[in-house]
Amino acid sequence: MINIHGTLEWSATHPGAIIGLLEMDGIDNSLASAHLNQCKRDVEARLRMKYAGFTRQDFLALPIMKTYDQYYNHFDKTYHVLLQVESIVIKNKNLPDVSPLVDSVFTAEVETLVLTAGHDIDNLVEPVMIDVSHYGDEITQLNGQIKTIRPGDMVMRDREGLACSILYGQDNRSPITPQTRHVLYVAYAPPGVPVGHIETHLQQVEQYVRLFAPLAGLEQRRLLTT
Repeated sequence: MINIHGTLEWSATHPGAIIGLLEMDGIDNSLASAHLNQCKRDVEARLRMKYAGFTRQDFLALPIMKTYDQYYNHFDKTYHVLLQVESIVIKNKNLPDVSPLVDSVFTAEVETLVLTAGHDIDNLVEPVMIDVSHYGDEITQLNGQIKTIRPGDMVMRDREGLACSILYGQDNRSPITPQTRHVLYVAYAPPGVPVGHIETHLQQVEQYVRLFAPLAGLEQRRLLTT
């Protein structure tokens, strides 16, 4: 089990924030899952029914979405999951087909609206900590672009540097790949998201993983609070 802790600066800068951790191992992520794909279609249909006729302002009025939107607005950004839900409901697009481990978290995200990153633990180097970005911090994004991080964002660091930022996403060192067997999901919740909602979200992600990996080991499912 990987050891992850929150820094004092994170607690002081974002009082009331929550980090959800879900670590699972013994997973084959290389094969498509018919059960998970059917679940994705079911979720898309439920969202289109639930949010039929919604505009962006209607989505932003949802309590969870509103909380994330306030965090992103502080940095003049738009919440990623808002765009994903709009794509499904308004543009009638489907959830992407990436890999079972990635698809599981994407599916849970659009249901619960909780921002979550997925990492291959074999590519993280301890110590790993939830922290706050500083002037001069940079992250190499999935596309290989080096991005300067704005100070004050919630981030995850390992010994090699930034592994994830709420605003700019994951690095290119530790993303889930078809070869991933040991996964870490990290849910980021700014102040105002209920603890129970994050717990439910982690359980939902695990449920989707078990559609294609029923015997996967559960290393940890826990919360870090400020």
